[in-house]
Amino acid sequence: MARLPIRTYPDPVLAAIAEPVGEITPEIAQLIDDMMLTMYESDGVGLAAPQVGQSIRLITLDETGPKERKKPMALLNPVIVSGEGCKESEESCLSLPTFSCKVKRYECVTVKGRNEKGEDVEIKAEGLLAVILQHEMDHLDGKTLVDHASRLKRTMYDTKVKKWRKD
Repeated sequence: MARLPIRTYPDPVLAAIAEPVGEITPEIAQLIDDMMLTMYESDGVGLAAPQVGQSIRLITLDETGPKERKKPMALLNPVIVSGEGCKESEESCLSLPTFSCKVKRYECVTVKGRNEKGEDVEIKAEGLLAVILQHEMDHLDGKTLVDHASRLKRTMYDTKVKKWRKD
């Protein structure tokens, strides 16, 4: 397993709509392992393939992470089939250093996809797991937290990113 470099905003791969995953090849299996390691070592609870430069519909997550690591999960081609309620929570992202904002999301979601063995799975989630799923699935559609932020907050972050690039 290898730790992968995490792409940061405004990298174009983060704004692209990711392609569906076909068969689970040895390369995809290796990518899942590498993404899990990268997620944990970066103190994350979720990671989407575009965040490591792969524009495919694959996410890894663990609501107990990064310390406990009790529920690691990989989902390929995840789709929200139902969502209910509304909850606002403060979120941050590995691809957006120092940035956080409040995001309104479904309180409960049902997500369908395939696991790392290629088996169809359905996950009914609420609380933190529901937030993680929705956050990572946003990445697959080319959305980051800045897309949820106010125009002012986004402009301020864009200015900060430009300054970092000059330094």
